Amino acid sequence: METENKKILLVEDDPNFGIVLKDYLSMNDFDVTLAKNGMEGFEKFKKEPFDVCILDVMMPYKDGFTLAKEIREKNDHIPIIFLTAKTMKEDVLKGYKAGADDYLNKPFDSEVLLVKLKAILQRKASNSLADSKQFEFDFGDFHLNSKLRFLKYKDEEPTKLSPKENELLRLLALHENDLMPRELALTKIWRDDNYFTSRSMDVYIAKLRKYLKKDDSVEILNIHGEGFRLVVKTDSEKSE
Repeated sequence: METENKKILLVEDDPNFGIVLKDYLSMNDFDVTLAKNGMEGFEKFKKEPFDVCILDVMMPYKDGFTLAKEIREKNDHIPIIFLTAKTMKEDVLKGYKAGADDYLNKPFDSEVLLVKLKAILQRKASNSLADSKQFEFDFGDFHLNSKLRFLKYKDEEPTKLSPKENELLRLLALHENDLMPRELALTKIWRDDNYFTSRSMDVYIAKLRKYLKKDDSVEILNIHGEGFRLVVKTDSEKSE
């Protein structure tokens, strides 16, 4: 996941820690705006778009929970990460109820924050892609019309896909040659992410592989522990 030019609103009342964290994130190609309290943070949030917010919980004038609620009223999709020195269960639950996507207790490993940021931004990008309105796709010698649930190979009669087969192949096609996260398909199609739905999805992947066997330039790869890739080889790759 590219982080370059991804805009972060960092709201932290400890000036030294705030500057150190801003510099670290900037070194990792994020564009970081630093605010020193909740009131200033909300003013900056209203002035320009951000990709993610990192909020300290304990701040003067306006705490992180209050700020998160105000941000959520303006934008209910933007990811929010809370930073806190408090580890009480009640505070963690309060943070999630206020709209947190993740939570880090101080002191924390800055590399862990970086991994969480990249995962959140990847998930956000995948969700945005999955919500697109595109319904027709061409890959290899196949044509998919996901509105009619037809998968057509060359000039053969089209195959009518089941609703889940159709949605799964559409997600794979949207992510062509890129990772389709397993959890994305499970939450979008099965509305749940557990062992049983995961096994069910594997069955549907196997069914799709049978349909796609007709074209050896098209393949669904299993990316262990992460998801699947619909790989479509180019003519030059086929001749190698």
